[in-house]
Amino acid sequence: MLAAALVTVLVLAPTPAVTVSADALSAKQNLQQQVAMTERAFAKTMADRDLPAFGRFISQEAVFISGAKSLRGRQQVIDGWRKLYAGPSAPFSWEPETVEVLDSGQLALSSGPVHDAAGKIVGKYTSIWRLEAPNTWRIVFDSGCDICPRCVQNAKPAVSRRPL
Repeated sequence: MLAAALVTVLVLAPTPAVTVSADALSAKQNLQQQVAMTERAFAKTMADRDLPAFGRFISQEAVFISGAKSLRGRQQVIDGWRKLYAGPSAPFSWEPETVEVLDSGQLALSSGPVHDAAGKIVGKYTSIWRLEAPNTWRIVFDSGCDICPRCVQNAKPAVSRRPL
């Protein structure tokens, strides 16, 4: 009888672990989707020319790095980007291509191409997002760089990008 019970436990033991793994994967994918949607909404502020909305995505203690210069804190970032929101049309746009979330679900990285006004890839950005309240992701670090020839060569065509 004990042997039969032991066999039952051994046979059933792996099942909860697989379920937990599937649930964890589903939760991770959900968080990746959340961050990707947040990144797209953040990018839409540029297209909409909406600087106040842009500011709502920035953490109070954010650091935006551009070359050797850093903008520290929400207000400094907003002030530094104000000129980019001044004209009638967006000087550039961006979109997430990669989104990864820590297992804790508290920090995420998004990165992808930056396009000029004509749609040509001219750079790449990387943002670190922090979950600051339920369903409220804000950028804590952001950096970008000009596109190098190798990056252009390795760029994925828009139609083959896997949706996030």
